[in-house]
Amino acid sequence: MTWRPHGSRAPDGLSLVLAQAVVSAIDAVGGYAGGVYLRSRTPGLLLMAVLAGLPAPLMRPWWRMHVNRPFPVAEAYRSGRPVYLGDAEEAMRRFPQLMAGLPFPFGSLYAPVLSGRTPVGVLVVLRYATRGVPVGGADRRKLEDLAQQLGADIAALEENGPPVAWEGEPMPVRLPADTAPPMRVGHFDWDPVGGALVADDDACVILGIGPADPRPDTMEALAARLLPEDVYGLLTLGTRAARSAEPQPRRMRLRGPDGRSLLVELWARGPAGRPGRLTGVLIDPGAAPIVAQAADRIPRGMLSHDRLGRITYVNRLAEEVLGRSRAELIGRILWEALPWLADPAYEDHHRAALFSDDPVYFLARRSATEWLNVAMFPGRDGVTMTLSDARRPDYTPESVDAEGAGLGSPADRAAVLYRPVALAIALTEAVTARQVSAVVTEELLPAFGGRQLAIYLQSERHLYLSWETGFPKGFLDRFDGVGLDARIPGVETLTTGRPLFFESMEKLADAYPGIPMDTDVGARAFLPLIASGRPVGSCILGFDQPRDFSPEERTVLTALAGLIAQALQRAQRYDTEAALARGLQDALLPHRLPVVEHVDTIGRYLSGTQGMEVGGDWYDVIETGSGLVLVIGDVQGHGVAAAATMGQLRSAVRAFGLSGYDPQEIMSATNRLLIDLDPGQFASCCYVVLDPATGFAQAVRAGHPQPVLRHPDGRTEVLDLPGGVVLGVDPEASYPVTDLRLEPGAVLALFTDGLVEKAGTDIDEGIERLRSTLAEVGHAPLAETADRVIGRAGQDEDRPDDIALLLAARRDGPRTPTVTS
Repeated sequence: MTWRPHGSRAPDGLSLVLAQAVVSAIDAVGGYAGGVYLRSRTPGLLLMAVLAGLPAPLMRPWWRMHVNRPFPVAEAYRSGRPVYLGDAEEAMRRFPQLMAGLPFPFGSLYAPVLSGRTPVGVLVVLRYATRGVPVGGADRRKLEDLAQQLGADIAALEENGPPVAWEGEPMPVRLPADTAPPMRVGHFDWDPVGGALVADDDACVILGIGPADPRPDTMEALAARLLPEDVYGLLTLGTRAARSAEPQPRRMRLRGPDGRSLLVELWARGPAGRPGRLTGVLIDPGAAPIVAQAADRIPRGMLSHDRLGRITYVNRLAEEVLGRSRAELIGRILWEALPWLADPAYEDHHRAALFSDDPVYFLARRSATEWLNVAMFPGRDGVTMTLSDARRPDYTPESVDAEGAGLGSPADRAAVLYRPVALAIALTEAVTARQVSAVVTEELLPAFGGRQLAIYLQSERHLYLSWETGFPKGFLDRFDGVGLDARIPGVETLTTGRPLFFESMEKLADAYPGIPMDTDVGARAFLPLIASGRPVGSCILGFDQPRDFSPEERTVLTALAGLIAQALQRAQRYDTEAALARGLQDALLPHRLPVVEHVDTIGRYLSGTQGMEVGGDWYDVIETGSGLVLVIGDVQGHGVAAAATMGQLRSAVRAFGLSGYDPQEIMSATNRLLIDLDPGQFASCCYVVLDPATGFAQAVRAGHPQPVLRHPDGRTEVLDLPGGVVLGVDPEASYPVTDLRLEPGAVLALFTDGLVEKAGTDIDEGIERLRSTLAEVGHAPLAETADRVIGRAGQDEDRPDDIALLLAARRDGPRTPTVTS
């Protein structure tokens, strides 16, 4: 079930459910904006499905969120636990990358949304910062209850269709306004000669007359609630209206009991020229944000827009300053009506106003020679802006003005760095070359509006394509492996160390005649990837449309290319170490398990997909004088050090087992050995010695997951083996031994925690999944059983830990050779 924005069509069930959840959450915890992220059809990618209280274009860089990114939305989704940030200081400590892109004083709350036990999204609320005060328990409970209800509503939708997924842009939602009184219209009948007055209920409410108060039946009674000057003005207006020969109403403004402005209209009911009764209408404009006549007297242009960016008011001087009429502006989106305000620097100023409750001031350039002083005053219902003409600032070069390029002020130039800073932080967390390339795709392209990216890495004086996205399929293949003597921009930017910028493909073709083109439009940027003076490769950014590159953008892109090069250089060193670790681990794990009567064994190993990828998981099967030993363990950490420690422990356990020690002695001796080898390092282990002929076994466990046993009749159970603490912590730790028996046809499964642990889900779910798989597979061959068990984990692209699996099946028939993989 894939959902997309629906434009002007009636909302579908999911859209309505999401909108109601967001509005309710914002209201419940006192927020000013919020939204919902939902999973998409792309594994690991969340999309913003609903956005309320903020203009969607301003939040475009945050429409997409990968679940492995260091953002609170991703953490809430991965962990299944809410994230609460009271203010910017707390957010900066926990999520610096969030504050690099949104450096404003605001608080935020994130609650995971679960359909059953499956994470489907995150409910988000933004509110003004609480200045060092953590989010209160009542607000936490309210948000979590609403997220739980949203998950239940989504689960109900999924009962009648496929799993919910979101595609497309976020759906905008306007928040209800609850700060202004409603508009009211009351009616009354008045005899200005006799003074009799009859007013309806609405007129009484407008005048502050409650149901229990006496109704005014004369003008004198009504006058007691009005200002003296208004009373005399109203009496004069009534007399003139009663004597008027003109049919149109007479109008005046009154001041209501609460100080708000009211409008009165009077019509005469008698013959012209003769006093008679009057019909009156009393209007309370209520929610009207401003009185036009008063705003027109202010010596500055004034413009207001709501929290979605739609212009709601323009005064007379703003029309003159902007050169646009009210009719052209009111009702339109600010950045569409005034496209010069869509500059990334000015977008950051708008975000600052909408995210915090402090005024924002900046200097903006609307053309090459025209500048404006802009002030923004935010509120819960929108933003009021004042505009006035300004002189060209002294810090702006004449050449920049003449070309109409560049940004307006030092603050503007700093603002354009926010999102690149987020890229720089993300690059420090990327480990592999693939992760570096993915970060550049996720952070750099949206920040500059790019659509295509290609990264080439240099090796032995040739450039090889390492990563691409957005280009036509196969187009870049012709440039893969090109030599450094070729005259193409991707090579020359590296060999000269000079970035190359082309505002259109036409200019690129002029500079490099005959070069293959994928399109006849669009801009290109070619960036050299050089780290510490050493060439790493080149980066190509592509844009769908022709565009200029301002001096600030060229500087930022060039600097970021250096950061990307350093990250890729680190990744190359990592790849070398990872290859060494994989080779070491491959050499240490058994390639063939012993063949014995009455017992078949098989092992599987699967490396992780994050971080170092190679860990300290191991398994072994050893023939000893006491029986067949089945052992599995997991050393903390990843990389060469973990693999080396794993090899030492495996050798030690094998030596202790062959020496005839009993299981308890072996585990205690291994524990003391690890403490001597590497204080501070620890490992888990499960050791089982089995008599193949009788099926009698003794098992000992040190902080390791409980084994799972499938009985011959198909029943499965998680064994309850009492155990000691993990190895490497307490030299005096004891490890109790448990007796058990494997009947013919039984299968014992030993495994490491990577098989059953997954971020955002309970480990019990993983163990139950393993148990049910063993039950479902029945009496299939042991190799098929192992493939079924580990196959589900292998489908997960986001696997932070490696996995080891060891299966042992007892039988009565002849022995069969068993291999491991």
